Amino acid sequence: MTSVAAPGRARETDTAAPARPGRNRMSRKHREWLAAGLFILPDGLGLLLFVGIPMLLSIVLGFFQVSGFGSYEWVGFGNYERMFQDPMFWESMKITGIYVVVLVPVLFCVSLALGLLMKQRLPGTGFFRTALFLPYMISLAVVGLLWKFMLDDQVGVVNKSLHALGMDGESWLGEPALALGTVIAIMVWVMMGYYMIIFLAGLQEIPSEYYEAARIDGAGPWTQFRSITWPLLKPTSFFVLIMSTVAAMTGGLDLIFTMTQGGPANGTSLAIYYIYTQAFGFGEYGYASAMGSFLVLVMVLFSAVIFKVTGSGRFDDDR
Repeated sequence: MTSVAAPGRARETDTAAPARPGRNRMSRKHREWLAAGLFILPDGLGLLLFVGIPMLLSIVLGFFQVSGFGSYEWVGFGNYERMFQDPMFWESMKITGIYVVVLVPVLFCVSLALGLLMKQRLPGTGFFRTALFLPYMISLAVVGLLWKFMLDDQVGVVNKSLHALGMDGESWLGEPALALGTVIAIMVWVMMGYYMIIFLAGLQEIPSEYYEAARIDGAGPWTQFRSITWPLLKPTSFFVLIMSTVAAMTGGLDLIFTMTQGGPANGTSLAIYYIYTQAFGFGEYGYASAMGSFLVLVMVLFSAVIFKVTGSGRFDDDR
């Protein structure tokens, strides 16, 4: 005689109870934070080890007098007092000021013009993008040696080309009135391709519908640039201004070292080069650290001025 199971019990045995999630399992939000932290960790460690700690040590070193034999003597603000009384340092700061004031606007305008031109997608645009960006990929030391040979008074290709056209050549790196301008022109040539790409990325983010509506309303190219392109390009412009200013104040050491070594008559002795010579030429590591800290402070103040002048933080309102 066979027994028949109760219907209710059959349902209980056939249907499995859903598994409960483990109590120790992390929530989605915590997993996202963990993943973000793991991605940031390598760059964070690199910045800490190669930027943060050296900057802190440099600030501390500015309060010591360091001899060539590795002895440290506490001098407090003595290095800073020496800096304020050093006419050569202030001359280098003056040259740096001229260098920044000329380089940054020229580089900004040239890069923006190239970005607008490359956006048109004319025939051969891809080739010219690569050609303009290529100098940025070359080491500044190599660029300096290359241009030093090309600008040579006797055998340089620049003066030879001028002679072929019936014009007199110039001592591009030997005349104080020309040397700094020559270095600025070469830096523009090196950096314009990089900032052109940044401007091009910003221009491509502007919706094309805005330009179509402007053309329907009869707006010309200049009106479109003034009313659409320039306002919507403010965040990109601000980034370019900040980055080019920092690059101008702290970069260019390789170029100066290989081309002019601060000459002629200290006409191209930027502050960063003067700091380098004091540290590695004369062994004045404490004094060089104090000047470097002061230069960083000036750079931060200059960046704050750019923040204020450009009205950063109000881009959304302007749109």
